Amino acid sequence: MDTRDIMMTSMLTMDKGEDGGERDKGREEVEGEEEETQRENGRLVLADGVADRGPKNVTLGSSQQVSNGFTTSTPQSPREGPGTAAGAASGPPGGTGSTVPLGGLRTLVVQQTSLERPRETWSKKMDFLLSVIGYAVDLGNVWRFPYICYQNGGGAFLLPYLLMAVFGGVPLFYMELALGQFHRSGCISIWKHICPIFKGIGFAICIIALYIAFYYNTIMAWALYYLLSSFRPTLPWTTCSNSWNTANCHRYMSSDHNVSWSNSSTSPAEEFYTRQVLQVHLSPGLHQLGSISWQLALCLLFIFTIVYFSIWKGVKTSGKVVWVTATFPYLVLLILLIRGATLPGAWRGVVFYLKPDWEKLLSTTVWIDAAAQIFFSLGPGFGVLLAFASYNPFHNNCYKDALVTSSVNCLTSFLSGFVIFTVLGYMAEMRHQSVDVVAKDAGPSLLFIIYAEAIANMPAATFFAIIFFLMIIMLGLDSTFAGLEGVITAMLDEFPHILAKRREWFVFGLVCVCYLGALSTLTYGGAFVVKLFEEYATGPAVITVVLLEVIAVSWFYGTNRFCNDIQLMLGFYPGCFWKVCWVAICPCFLLFIIISFLAFPPEVRLFNYHYPAWTTVLGYCIGVSSFICVPAYMVYHLLNAKGTFNQRLLKSITPEPSSDNHRDYIVTNAI
Repeated sequence: MDTRDIMMTSMLTMDKGEDGGERDKGREEVEGEEEETQRENGRLVLADGVADRGPKNVTLGSSQQVSNGFTTSTPQSPREGPGTAAGAASGPPGGTGSTVPLGGLRTLVVQQTSLERPRETWSKKMDFLLSVIGYAVDLGNVWRFPYICYQNGGGAFLLPYLLMAVFGGVPLFYMELALGQFHRSGCISIWKHICPIFKGIGFAICIIALYIAFYYNTIMAWALYYLLSSFRPTLPWTTCSNSWNTANCHRYMSSDHNVSWSNSSTSPAEEFYTRQVLQVHLSPGLHQLGSISWQLALCLLFIFTIVYFSIWKGVKTSGKVVWVTATFPYLVLLILLIRGATLPGAWRGVVFYLKPDWEKLLSTTVWIDAAAQIFFSLGPGFGVLLAFASYNPFHNNCYKDALVTSSVNCLTSFLSGFVIFTVLGYMAEMRHQSVDVVAKDAGPSLLFIIYAEAIANMPAATFFAIIFFLMIIMLGLDSTFAGLEGVITAMLDEFPHILAKRREWFVFGLVCVCYLGALSTLTYGGAFVVKLFEEYATGPAVITVVLLEVIAVSWFYGTNRFCNDIQLMLGFYPGCFWKVCWVAICPCFLLFIIISFLAFPPEVRLFNYHYPAWTTVLGYCIGVSSFICVPAYMVYHLLNAKGTFNQRLLKSITPEPSSDNHRDYIVTNAI
C-alpha cells in the first residue's frame, strides 16, 4: 500500500549574543516562499505560522519522526547548526534518540494527500487539445453535416446551427470539461461527489460506449479495405469487368457517349461497395445476416490492434498518437479542397451547398436537425470529456479550451462541406445532371460511393484515393481512442485496487469484447446492423442520459456550488449566461431533441431494404438496455442505504467531499 505523503518544512532562527552564547529569539518561519503552488493535483495554498516562545525539549531519532509516527520527507534545514536538532546524532550508542534542549517551538506545516497513487497527467497541453479535437471531429463532420446543411436550407441552416451551438452544445461541452477537471474522476466515480443516486448514469454511458465500439470501428474496416484496394494503377471501382459486377453496371460520365443510363443501372463504385466490400446481396435482411466476411474480419482485427497499442498505457501514449491522427486529416482536407476547387463544375456544388432557403427555417425539422447535429458533433455525454479533463492540471483554463475546441469542430464541419460539394459539383458537371440528383446518398454511401467515384475519375486517382481513405481511418481512430478511454478511466477510477496495476490486461480484455461484439457487423448483412445501432442504440439513450446529467448538476448539486468550483479552479466566476444555460436552456434543448425523436421517429432504410416493425422494437430495446442502469441503480442505492426513507433519500442526493482534490494542511506545534 502506498504510504501517506507528508511534507514538513521548519526553520529555527537563532541569534548569537555579545557573550558568544546562543540566544533563542523564538521566531520561526516556514521554509521557502509563503505561497506554494502544487505541481499536479493541488491548488494554491498560503502557509504562515509563528510559534509561541518558551524553552521545550524535543526527542528526535535518527529517522526524524514526528508525533504521528511518520518520518519527515524533507532533509533537515542546513540553517540548523550543531547546537540545534542537527546535534541529535550525539545520543547514546544504540539508542533511538536523544533529548535536545531547544529554545522554542517548531512550527510544522504538514501536507497530507490521498493514499492513492498520483493521477496521471497529460505530457503537454497540446496532447489534451488534440485529443479533444480528434474526438469531436469525426466521420460525422465529413458526411453528416454537409448533407444535413444542404437538405435544410443551405446557408440558412447555419443560423439554427450556430444558435443551437451557442445556447446548447458549447455550455454542455464546457460543463463536462469543468466537472472532469475539478473532481478528477471518470464518469462512474464522479457521481459520489455530485449526486450519488445518479451514479447509474456512469454505467449507462459505459454501455453506450460499448455499443458505439461495436459498429463504429466497422466503418473504419470498410475504409481500410478501400485503402488496400487503392494500391494499384487502376482503381477496382472504376470498371465493370470485375467478378462482382452485374449486367446493370455502367460507367456514366460525359466521356462515355455510348452508355445508356436507366433507373436500373448501377455505377461500378456502387457495385464495388455493395457487392464486394459489404456483400449485402447475399443477405435478405436482419432476419438472416449470413456468414462473416473474413476480409472485413481481418481489417477490423488490424484496426483494433492499432487501437490497443495506442491506448494501453494511458494518455501518455494516446496523447502522442493524436499528433498524427488529429492533424493528418486537416492536411488531407486542405489538399482535397484545393484539388476540388480546380475541378470543372466545382462552383455548382458550392452554390448548391450555401444557397440559402430561408423558408426552410419555418420547418421544425430544420431546428431538430440543427440541435441533433451540434450535440452529436461536440459529443457531451459519452464520458470522454470527463475522462480527458480529469488528467489536466487543476488550474488549467478549461473555459478557454472549451471555446477553442468547439470552435475548431464547427469550422471543420463547415470546411468539410466545401470539400464534399466541390467534388459533387464536378460529378454533376460530368454527368450533365443537377447536384441534388448526384447528392442523393447520405451517410457512408456519400463517401464510399459518390466521393470514391469522383476520386477515381480525377488525374492521379490512386494518390487521392490513398490519402482520402487514410483520412477516414484516422478520423475514426481518434474517436475510438476517446470512446474507449472514457470507459477505461471510469472503470479504473471505480475499481482502482483491482484494475489500477492491471491496465494493460483490462484494455486488452475490453478490446476483445469490442471485437467480439462487432462480429455481427462483419456479416453479409452487417451494414443493416450498423444502421440499426446508429439509429436506435445510441442516439436517444445518450441524449436522455445527458438530460439527467444536466439536471443532477444544475438542480441537485447546485449551479452556485458548481460555479464556486469553477472559480476555485480558474480564478473567475462564470457569468449569468452560463448559469442560465445550465439551469434552463440546456435541459430544454435536450428535451426538445428527445420529444422530436419520439414524435417523428426516423424511417430507417438502407439501399432497397426497409426495416420491418420488429426491428424498431429491437432497436428501442437495445437503447433501453443502457438507460435502464439509471433507475436500477437508484433503487439499489436506496435499498442499501441505512436509516429511514427520508434519511436515505437525503443521503443519496448529498455529495461527498472531493477529498482527492483537496490537500489538507495542518499547522501544528511539535515539542
